[in-house]
Amino acid sequence: MPKGKAFPRLPGFRDFAPEALAEREHVFRSWRGMARRYGFQEYDGPPLEPLELYREKSGDEIVGQLYAFVDKGGREVSLRPEMTPSLARMLGERSRAMPKPIRWFSIPQLFRYERQQRGRLREHFQWNVDILGEAGTGADAEVLAVAVDALRALGLGPDDFLARVSDRRLLSAILDALGVPGDRIAATYVHIDKYERVGPDLTRARLHESAGLAPRAVDSLLEILDGSGLDVVEDLLGERDAVGASLAELHRYQADLTAMGLGPFLRFDLRIVRGLAYYTGIVFELFDRRGEMRAICGGGRYDQLLERVGGEPLAAVGFGMGDVVLTELLRDRGLLPRSAPAMDWFVASVSPAQRLLGREIAHALREAGSTVSYALEQRPVRKQLAMAARQGARRVILLGPEETARGVAVIRDMAQGSQQEVSLADLRRGRPTP
Repeated sequence: MPKGKAFPRLPGFRDFAPEALAEREHVFRSWRGMARRYGFQEYDGPPLEPLELYREKSGDEIVGQLYAFVDKGGREVSLRPEMTPSLARMLGERSRAMPKPIRWFSIPQLFRYERQQRGRLREHFQWNVDILGEAGTGADAEVLAVAVDALRALGLGPDDFLARVSDRRLLSAILDALGVPGDRIAATYVHIDKYERVGPDLTRARLHESAGLAPRAVDSLLEILDGSGLDVVEDLLGERDAVGASLAELHRYQADLTAMGLGPFLRFDLRIVRGLAYYTGIVFELFDRRGEMRAICGGGRYDQLLERVGGEPLAAVGFGMGDVVLTELLRDRGLLPRSAPAMDWFVASVSPAQRLLGREIAHALREAGSTVSYALEQRPVRKQLAMAARQGARRVILLGPEETARGVAVIRDMAQGSQQEVSLADLRRGRPTP
């Protein structure tokens, strides 16, 4: 027969063998557990959506990054690259009848046809958490608190990561106060977003030349961007009404997070811009303190999306946290659990005569909630015990002809090596009490 053809895994995709799946589920448990502690409800949607849904949110340029195609019904569709448009579509159909605020979360698998690099693949799972129908900064603080507490539950602390927070409204008010024309604000945002990558000199030149900022305005803006906290903004422009109003909102936001004990994770940084045509207020990204990785998480306020996809005008704030960067960070910090097989019981039959009795006992233990395994075909006892060890069995039930004739079985503790007898009647009831 010809040799079988090899089928390699597609670039940018992952297999999840039991060890990798255990790591993934460890992260998922933290995500789900924290969302539920905060009172969020889980939802999901289809992995295939109309392509127009993503065009409406991000424009035509998004199409080149998607797994998009025409289906057999002639419809333009795409594997979902993000979850928020699906959330908006779902709530556009039902939000008017729902009590507010709406607190939903999901853990979808997402797909983007992008260049692979560390922390970015062509598929990943993402924890999405959103509050809808609440315009105040309490909702903004709440979603950041959920994200921070989920990482804390995984063992990460203030020495491992921080949240860098900005506000699109404050930044717009600052640019207006510095005399930036309205038609140049979008270009200025682009240069601010690239500031860390290109440095102050090139940013200064670009702000002056392409964004049209006067030299004094450029100096003031770079001083604000290089500053720590909100003090520099207050000193330079705090008397301006729009700037002062935005600062007051951020102080309320900071007070909520400080009251929760999360102040050590918070840093205000106006260099955080995020999606230019999407976010409308406070935005944030979570980064590892060493600066070795991409953002762990990103989100903010997006008050106009639901209306754009046919829903009611509804305030909204949320974030997405991917599993790829987070898992790498946990691995680097030694915080991923050791994955090893585990089994409550292994049933070993000394001879074929005890085989059916072993199946009966195993099934009774499973119905009682225990995990149980056994050799599917008869093997020597020595090999069955070796199999029990490989499967991580904590205890072995040995069914031998002499013991079963007396109505008992032997239980061996695999860690201690000790043995005790227990009645077959108790085992048949799923209550193996020595």
